[in-house]
Amino acid sequence: MSNFLKKLSDISNIHRRAAFSDLPERLPAKESTFQALAKERYSCRKFKDTPLTDVQINHILEAARLAPTAANKQPVHVWVVKSPEGLEKLKGATDYTYGAPVVFMVGAKPEAAWVRKYDGKNGAEIDAAIVGTHIMLEASALGLGNVWVGSFDPAKIKADFPETAGYEVVCMFPVGHAAVDTSTNHDKRQEMKEFASEI
Repeated sequence: MSNFLKKLSDISNIHRRAAFSDLPERLPAKESTFQALAKERYSCRKFKDTPLTDVQINHILEAARLAPTAANKQPVHVWVVKSPEGLEKLKGATDYTYGAPVVFMVGAKPEAAWVRKYDGKNGAEIDAAIVGTHIMLEASALGLGNVWVGSFDPAKIKADFPETAGYEVVCMFPVGHAAVDTSTNHDKRQEMKEFASEI
């Protein structure tokens, strides 16, 4: 590069710095509010017996209701299990309610879902998973512990909860005030170079 071009480049950089237009390049990227929430959220497996308020439950349900679904078909339903009788019945279908005062069950209706035309892939279960993710994150945003539970007996759920007829229960979420902190596994994540790549 000639001296003239170098000086021109230097002057250009001085102007950029004086105008603070290169500030984003000079400062480390700030963590977003969502990233902070995603980092803090963990799978809680022990809850206090403090009940959730109706306001807390309604906030979680609204976040779930606003979740995106394929073609906006919304082939999903959420059941809030909080009565002593309901929670006791759930214990017959899963060992993993962890003493939570409320369990949100998410069901999908395949016949109401979007279907991919190329191979017939049904989106109901994916939609239910997105709704479930909203439940977890909103609960965390409210300062509540939560955990995704996929280990349960579907036949027992159908038998003991006739309200779920016509739906496949995909996942459930015990939610409450956490009685334990994060586990030692919480911070174990793949390195970015292993997790993602450009093609």
